[in-house]
Amino acid sequence: MTTPGRGSFRRTPGRKVDEVRRMLDAPHPPAPPDLAERAMERGKRLLRRRRLLHAALWTLLGVAAAAGTVLAVHYWPQPTVIAPPMRGW
Repeated sequence: MTTPGRGSFRRTPGRKVDEVRRMLDAPHPPAPPDLAERAMERGKRLLRRRRLLHAALWTLLGVAAAAGTVLAVHYWPQPTVIAPPMRGW
């Protein structure tokens, strides 16, 4: 398909495309034999760290909520004048 005004000019692949094709056509290097074990250990380590961080943050949130509740109860203004009970209803 040609665009109007441009004729039938078609760009040829560049140097980068040729380089990528050469890399893909070359034999692939072998993967290390312990690659799966290392990936599994790294995944376990990351999961452990994530769980520890989440536990610490939830604990911090709980402590902050408890401290806020204690401060609210402690500093809540107490009623100074209590109205007498209503009689004659």
